[in-house]
Amino acid sequence: MEVVSEGPSENCREENRGWDMIIEKATVSDAGELLALQKLAYRSEAEIYDDFSISPLVQTLESMEKDFRNQFFLKAVIDGRIIGSVRANANEGTCCIGRLIVHPDFQNRGIGTRLMDEIEQTFSGCKRFELFTGDKSERNLRLYQKRGYLIFKTATMTDRTNIVFLEKKNEIRG
Repeated sequence: MEVVSEGPSENCREENRGWDMIIEKATVSDAGELLALQKLAYRSEAEIYDDFSISPLVQTLESMEKDFRNQFFLKAVIDGRIIGSVRANANEGTCCIGRLIVHPDFQNRGIGTRLMDEIEQTFSGCKRFELFTGDKSERNLRLYQKRGYLIFKTATMTDRTNIVFLEKKNEIRG
């Protein structure tokens, strides 16, 4: 794993809307809580595709713990509770971002955007950012495209699911 940064530029605090949110590096001790949140957050995706066998829903705790060896995780915390997360790793100048999740009770409040800001800042040494989502995941596509991500490839994942790959050039690195 190519590490571009050790973590967020700072422990980020967001004090608005009546809550105090901290975005910080997650550790393997957070794996159980992150896995439960991931399964909750990805239910809506499974419903879109009528496919409850998607990998985020069937991932095991052991597999999640292994992911910590190869990926950098951020978590969004309110009152000691993890309500969002994103993970990434760098490979040959590309930051591969995955599994942006926000608890359903906290969606549409800018938390996903803040997590994306921080993961991009954490990997600011990369030349480009890449991620993927389902082709019917309109909310995700809007978020990513609003952030400057452009679709560059599509692929068939299952007989029910196509995925689109999006990329964004790092304005700082070229």
